[in-house]
Amino acid sequence: MKQQIASVIDRYSESFTSLSKYIGEHPELGNEEWEASSRLKEALREHGFEIQSPVLDLPTAFIGTYVSVKPGPTIAFLCEYDALPELGHACGHHLIAVMGLAAAVGLKEVIDEIGGTIRVYGTPAEETKGAKVPMAAAGLFDDVDIAMMAHPYHTYEKSGSSLAMDAIQFEYFGKSAHAAASPYEGINALDAILLLFQSIGALRQQLRSHARIHGIITEGGKAPNIIPDYAAAQFYIRSANRPYTDEVVQKVLRCAEGAALQTGCTMKWSNYEFSYDELITNRVLSDLFTKNLTSMGIAEDMIETGKDHGSLDLGNVSRHCPTIHPYVKVVDERHMLHTKEFRDLAMLPRAFEGMLLAAKVLAFTAYDVIVNPDLLRSIREEFERSIRSGHQGN
Repeated sequence: MKQQIASVIDRYSESFTSLSKYIGEHPELGNEEWEASSRLKEALREHGFEIQSPVLDLPTAFIGTYVSVKPGPTIAFLCEYDALPELGHACGHHLIAVMGLAAAVGLKEVIDEIGGTIRVYGTPAEETKGAKVPMAAAGLFDDVDIAMMAHPYHTYEKSGSSLAMDAIQFEYFGKSAHAAASPYEGINALDAILLLFQSIGALRQQLRSHARIHGIITEGGKAPNIIPDYAAAQFYIRSANRPYTDEVVQKVLRCAEGAALQTGCTMKWSNYEFSYDELITNRVLSDLFTKNLTSMGIAEDMIETGKDHGSLDLGNVSRHCPTIHPYVKVVDERHMLHTKEFRDLAMLPRAFEGMLLAAKVLAFTAYDVIVNPDLLRSIREEFERSIRSGHQGN
C-alpha cells in the first residue's frame, strides 16, 4: 500500500510543485496569506476533502477533512504558508504547505481500505502570532491521534525540541520638556527603556544557559531637543521549558518596574504575540518517521540528532496530541533558515524533490500508525507520560 501512496504523490507531483512554486513566488505575511490559503483549499477540494474556513475567526486558516468509510485513527498534517517581511519564503513555508497537502492526498488513496480520518490544518502566521496557539487552546487537536509536519533544511534531522517563548512589550510614560531650556521639568521615558536594557543585561549572568532574552526599541522619542514622554521596547523571552520561561519573565518584569521607579515614569506591559510552549517530541512517532526516511534510501548516519531551532507554535499542539517536527534536506549547500541564500535555493528543483520525499515519508508514517494498533498504543502511552510529568525540561 505504501507503493500506492508513493504512486499517487508522483502522479500529482507536477501540480504539487507548481503550487509550491506559486506560493514561493508570491510571499504573503502572516494572517494575510489569502492566495496561498485559497489555492491550498481549492487543491484539497479537488481531491475530495471537506473544507472548514475560516477557523476561529482566523481568515486564512482552514481545516480540510476526509473521513474514510471505516473507523480508525485521526491523522493531522499541518501546513504553514506565511512569509517573512522583506525576505519572503526564506523559511521554506511554501514547501511545508505542500508537504502536508501531498501527504494527505497520498494517504487518502488507501484510507478507505485501512480506516481513519485525515485532517489538513492550514495554520497561518507561524512567524508571528502563530495560529496553532489559539487552535490548540480551542481543543481542535484534542481528538487527533498524531500530528505531523516536516521542516525544510540543509540536512536531515530528527524531531527535537524548541524553546518556550513569551513576546512582551514594555511602554513607559513620562513628561515632555525642552531638552536644553528646561530638562528638569521632564520625565524621560527613553531613560527608562535604556535602564531596562541595562538591567536585563545584568540579569543574564544569573540565568540558565538555555535562556534567551533579546529585544529592540520600537519608540524612543521624536526629536533630540525634546525629553521623550513615551518610549517602548519589545522583547522575546525564551527558555527550554514553560516553567522556567515563566520564572524568567517575572525577573524581567521586576527589571521593568525598577526602571520605572528610577525614572519616575509609569510603565505598562503586554503580550504583543502569542506565547509558545516548548515542543514535546513523541519519540516513538519520531523513530517511526526516521525508519520510513531510511527506507527511502537516506542513510541513518545522514540523519542528525534533533536540536533546538528557536520557538514554534507547534509546541502548543504537542501538549494536546502526539506530535513530531523533523527536518528534511532540501538544499545541498549549508545555508541557514531566514537567509536570502536559503530562500533562493528553496525554489530550485532540488528543493521540490525534497518536498515530495518528505510528503511520502509523512504519509508512510501515518499509514504505519493506522495499521498497527500496538504502535499507536505506544505512541499514546508516551504522550500521556510526558503530559503527566509536566515535561519540566532542564
